Amino acid sequence: MSRIDKKFEELSSKNEKALIAYIMAGYPNEKATLASVKGLIKGGVDIIELGFPFSDPLADGPIIQNASTISLAGGTKIDGFFKLVKKIRKETDIPLVLMTYTNILYHKGYPKFISESKKAGIDGFILPDMSIEESSNYVKAAKTKKEDTIFLISPNTSKKRIQKIAKASSGFLYLVAIYGTTGMKTGIKNYTVKAIRDVKKLVNGKIPVGVGFGVSSPQDVKKYVKIGADAVIVGSAFLRLIEKTPSNKLEQKISSFTKSLKRQTKV
Repeated sequence: MSRIDKKFEELSSKNEKALIAYIMAGYPNEKATLASVKGLIKGGVDIIELGFPFSDPLADGPIIQNASTISLAGGTKIDGFFKLVKKIRKETDIPLVLMTYTNILYHKGYPKFISESKKAGIDGFILPDMSIEESSNYVKAAKTKKEDTIFLISPNTSKKRIQKIAKASSGFLYLVAIYGTTGMKTGIKNYTVKAIRDVKKLVNGKIPVGVGFGVSSPQDVKKYVKIGADAVIVGSAFLRLIEKTPSNKLEQKISSFTKSLKRQTKV
């Protein structure tokens, strides 16, 4: 059983849903990333998604794109990222998910990249541009190392395709809440409510369903939990906070915001 599976099991026993936080590694620098991680852990986050910057992040809105650009300009490289993960692992046993783009893994070779990720302390991967049709080598390499492959679906993904994607997924299934990129503040749409209920029915408890994109407040978290999401993913809201908070107050600010979100995950 993976760290992610154990986390969902633990939360289920407490009648809680998962709060998943996304931050960009190296944004605006490594010190800020470590302070943010400490704040997230103090605030009670359940799973942390660490973004690794990519030059052409198609799924990301302007906030994450900007964080990616700054991280790359600051010299973030994959070896440095793995060292950062090892530092985090010395502090906590919390599940860590790497979110990046397929080319980063493909360039090094899936088996080698996934092996290095596991050694560093990564538990799973989210690759927004990985199509299910081309994923067999990636999924095979991840399964060999018992790493989770978290695939994305959207409200207009067909039932047949959802079933196919859910079968290749482990850890949780990532439902994109809105049409568009990350960071858009649009409120909770009726089509998203319907999608959550339909997907939950379709997977029938075989895999948790996480909802992300456009989630920015405790009220959003509360609504998604009420509708039936097993996990709620918050990203751009954390990056906005990191952008406007002085480094000496970052850990405390992140912790406080995380607590306000986590409070809403109790069923």
